[in-house]
Amino acid sequence: MKLLAIETATDACSAALSIDGELRERFEIAPRAHTERILPMIDELMAEADITISQVDAMAFGCGPGAFTGVRIAVGVTQGIAFAADLPVVPVSTLAALAQGTEGNQVLAALDARMNEVYWGAYQRNAAGLMERVGEECVSPPDAVLCPQGNDWRGAGAGWAAYESMLLARCAGQLTSWDGTGFPHARDVALLGIVGYEAGQGVNAEQALPVYLRDKVTWKKVR
Repeated sequence: MKLLAIETATDACSAALSIDGELRERFEIAPRAHTERILPMIDELMAEADITISQVDAMAFGCGPGAFTGVRIAVGVTQGIAFAADLPVVPVSTLAALAQGTEGNQVLAALDARMNEVYWGAYQRNAAGLMERVGEECVSPPDAVLCPQGNDWRGAGAGWAAYESMLLARCAGQLTSWDGTGFPHARDVALLGIVGYEAGQGVNAEQALPVYLRDKVTWKKVR
């Protein structure tokens, strides 16, 4: 199977190509440069593998939550390519991709949602090594985050760097470590996307929609 994946919901921009389980990736920390970098990344991967988009079986993309503009870029690029090539698309949670790329079997992923809030979700690694969600993904003030029962949880994502003290207080006694410097990667979107595709979760290009979790994304601009 050949699957192309992209992830642009944070300051990181990445694309990955999986061919029969072999993964290739391009990854950059590129704030405000996603539109300039994502298509060249895709072109480089396709040229390196010596294939065209018509030979790809499906696409996967990080559907959010994350930065409004970044999520929209992922949606727009995915819809454009998938529609032109008539490819099925698998939306993959950006939080799940972040958790997938984090060491440990229990991860509390958190991204800075601005407005003194975080996007967050809890994940546990299954027997196949893939992260599965525990409960719902949410957006809330950091002092309202709920760590599931149990110990040996690991914190991951920029939300931990932005709201360290409040998140640590919410997870007191349950956390073994945290890292606020990690980003979601397209390679992990690809891994989860393949599983989703095999489970029949592929959708048409026009159904490749963003997930914001927040209904007040443009609140500041409106005011």
